[in-house]
Amino acid sequence: MGKSFAVIGDPINHSLSPIIHSAAFRELNLDSSYIGYRIPKGELESGVEGLKKINITGFNVTIPHKIEMMKYLDKMDESCSIIGAVNTVVNDEGILKGYNTDMEGFLEPLKKRNFSIQDKKILLIGAGGAARAIIAGMSKEKAKEVDIANRTTKNAEELSEFATRIGLSTNVKKIEEIKNLQNYDAIINSTSVGLKNESSPISFEQTNENTVIYDIVYSPMNTDFIKKAKEKKLDVIYGYEMLLGQATRAFEIWHGMKAPYNAMKKALLGGF
Repeated sequence: MGKSFAVIGDPINHSLSPIIHSAAFRELNLDSSYIGYRIPKGELESGVEGLKKINITGFNVTIPHKIEMMKYLDKMDESCSIIGAVNTVVNDEGILKGYNTDMEGFLEPLKKRNFSIQDKKILLIGAGGAARAIIAGMSKEKAKEVDIANRTTKNAEELSEFATRIGLSTNVKKIEEIKNLQNYDAIINSTSVGLKNESSPISFEQTNENTVIYDIVYSPMNTDFIKKAKEKKLDVIYGYEMLLGQATRAFEIWHGMKAPYNAMKKALLGGF
């Protein structure tokens, strides 16, 4: 009997996960299916019970359920505990185990480029849920220092406190204060700015030519942030690369085999 998988969230129609995972199943001849399943906010408990009843093998979790889902897990791995959110779940005969592939998904494109975070100075724009996983990744890879720039300092200060607890040195800045970018080895946009074609949150006028620019927004692929970095001939990492990193890790958790990265990438890029 085939295995079934899903991504849960609200909204869910925009999710590219069904395209990515279905391509992997086809490539490896797996008898599996993957769907988007909308669960409105406030209905997570009944939604999860419904998934158990149909004996779903596993599911991904997206906005707005990544934190609340932790209440319904029977077990979780260390990444969930540290980040405080879950995005991948395995259902083992009604026992739910949670994982968070955001951190590894974020690090994967950097590793593919042989870019080592160790002892580097990083600028992180934004202090939301995604930023927490990124900070965890920076700590794991032993970054020297991270400047957290946000429009409001409250969230940035909370994120900085989290960073301190896991052994990472950070500074909090207002985004308007960020002018000279010469000292940064990497600049990461972890906000949703760019989803609606908004202007880049920073100017790249004073940037080191070796700085790596990373945008976690994957649609549109070429955000204004990415376009401005390209104009300065800077190395860029696209949001879709993090999405692929998350998806391949989830695939490997569920199936216990190496994900067909190239087939998943081809399907994803065809989805834009």
